[in-house]
Amino acid sequence: MSPLGKYYIGAAIASVLALLLVPSPISWLVVLAVLGGPVVAYFMLDESQRARLRRIRRRQIGG
Repeated sequence: MSPLGKYYIGAAIASVLALLLVPSPISWLVVLAVLGGPVVAYFMLDESQRARLRRIRRRQIGG
């Protein structure tokens, strides 16, 4: 597993634990804003921009 994948899994586990500890509706709104913003921004990119972003990300990982 790549180091980036380990960070994703760790962040997901930390998020689930945080939501279990603070189950208020405000926490759900915060999670949606924090996770939804980058996802929406990524899907607003042009296909060539997404490909460029993937190439850059791959180069930084070392592949």
